[in-house]
Amino acid sequence: MPTSASASSTTATATATVTAPNSDLLTRLSSPDSQVQLKALRELKNRIIGNRTKKLAFVKLGLIPAVAAILASTAQAQAHPRPDHDSNLLVQSAAALGSFACGFDAGVRAVLDAGACPNLLLLLSHPDDKVVDAGARSLRMIYQSNLAPKCDFLQDKNMEFLFSLLNSENENVNGLGASIIIHSCETMAEKKALCQAGVLKELVSLLEGSPGQRDNSLESLATIMKNNDEAVSEFADCESGRALSSVIELTKDRNPRTRFLASTCLIAIRNNSSCYLQDIGIKTKLKLALEANAIDKLYNHLQKNHLHPKRFEGLLLALADLCSKLESCRSRFLSLQALNLVSEALIHDSSDVRTAACICLRCVSRSIKNLCAGNFMNEMIVPPLVRLLDDPSTSVQVAALSAVGNIVVDFTTHRSLFLQCGGVKQLVQLSRSMDSTLRLNALWALRNLMCLADYMCKQEIVMELTASSLASLISDPEPFVQEQALALVRNLVDGCMKSVQLAFAEDGVILDAVGRQLQGASRDEIRIQGLYVLTNVASGIEVHKEAVMHQLLPEVDNGAQSLILKFLQSNESQLRIAAVWTIVNLTFPSSPDAFSRFIKLHNAGIVSQVKSMINDPCLDVKLRVRSALGQFTTFSDGSCLPLN
Repeated sequence: MPTSASASSTTATATATVTAPNSDLLTRLSSPDSQVQLKALRELKNRIIGNRTKKLAFVKLGLIPAVAAILASTAQAQAHPRPDHDSNLLVQSAAALGSFACGFDAGVRAVLDAGACPNLLLLLSHPDDKVVDAGARSLRMIYQSNLAPKCDFLQDKNMEFLFSLLNSENENVNGLGASIIIHSCETMAEKKALCQAGVLKELVSLLEGSPGQRDNSLESLATIMKNNDEAVSEFADCESGRALSSVIELTKDRNPRTRFLASTCLIAIRNNSSCYLQDIGIKTKLKLALEANAIDKLYNHLQKNHLHPKRFEGLLLALADLCSKLESCRSRFLSLQALNLVSEALIHDSSDVRTAACICLRCVSRSIKNLCAGNFMNEMIVPPLVRLLDDPSTSVQVAALSAVGNIVVDFTTHRSLFLQCGGVKQLVQLSRSMDSTLRLNALWALRNLMCLADYMCKQEIVMELTASSLASLISDPEPFVQEQALALVRNLVDGCMKSVQLAFAEDGVILDAVGRQLQGASRDEIRIQGLYVLTNVASGIEVHKEAVMHQLLPEVDNGAQSLILKFLQSNESQLRIAAVWTIVNLTFPSSPDAFSRFIKLHNAGIVSQVKSMINDPCLDVKLRVRSALGQFTTFSDGSCLPLN
């Protein structure tokens, strides 16, 4: 947990204290005398266990490369090992490196930079079980961090290595295999490769092992089965359903971590196919695991001091899962003031914890009631969340953007706080990222920030983003980015006439980009957002309406069917709704040039097409068609457009 401001001076003092008396540790670790090295390693390990302040101080002193050098020289000489003595050096150097890496990203980075990983892997084949155990423990600490190297399971040699870990009789080696799966298995291709190689069966066999092996197996199974129908099906059929029954029973285990991991597995199964749970009557049991009082229990665990980052992350994700679906859980979460702990987690040293805190915040903020009450747009949440938009970890940035996308849907007047904290500037920068996921989520957040915003807020966003950049995003290579960019413009031009005018900045590049997308978009979702932009613009003044006419019914007649006619004849009801609505706005009788636009629409066959839609199967289309026909009668003499 983050320390308070009052603890900062104590921390600084402690750092100075560590640095001065122990600066000779580096000298002793570099000594040619192995006994001196051994004593120095033990002293170093004992000093840093559980003490982040001392870890940081020793990292700055450059002790990790010295420890890694001892490991390297001893591990690579194991072809002719000296009994007992060499083993002790290996055990102590590996243990010291593992302690540096435990829950401390700066330590992990220093261990990796020192090139210790290959030598730690060498220890796994050492004849001394204690050395193997120490190497596996240290590697497990490293693989709890996002900084650890990924293992490409699509390569045969890596798959063979993984099986050697899972088949080992050493519990820590098994745990290392599980940690590598949890850390590295991200793509569907990797998940399928693991299933095809038989990893699920290996993990199922570990369910019958020690409590540690059981927990490792559960966490790995949940990772592989997440969003993976094939894996869920294979697991459900494994050992004629006995594996699934074992996981169900483990939800009642005495160990709370085991219960949590078993529930995570069942959630992964339920999210893919609930039939496997219904078939064995587990639905009620799973519901019990997700009762509202689970919020209280998780909150109580969250209040404990010095939580291991992995446990802290797990608790936040469990709370997020509960709050993502049930309003009662969200209400209970807020009534416990648990939001205070989440705000502290936003500034945690571990990127995994920061990511989990953002996910939790996103799920808790799925509540119109609490958004209306302004429960999230405050000094406790907004400033740290905005800072995370510039986090060095992309996963943290994506999670923070998702949370921002929810909390900016604020129906109070508190949006100004987000603007004051530089939130718009950060979102705009991310909308220009080379990473399409960051662009997509940044635009989604800007779209929601723009929703029902006042003119001043909209103007600030457009000035920061610029019309030319927005036009480029509308033409982005990624279709989902195009859709969000158009949705942002749709919200921009929804409101007063001054808001509509913002879309005409820089000689109307935004509207031109919208028109190009309507001409060439590959997906209906993109066309729908683009057409609603024109619908809103068409509600403006004469110059706005004429600009829409130019996009939908250009003056040049090359024999091609007009855009508006295509949309009126579309199989997609949302396109038909937007098209008719646009025509209603273009022909509003009180507009000075409405009649001339009506004539153009009539000559282009639009009026007769609208008339033919009076019995459209979509009720919303029907209602708007009736409105359009009612307006048309004010322009015709009764013979041009007879009504049924």
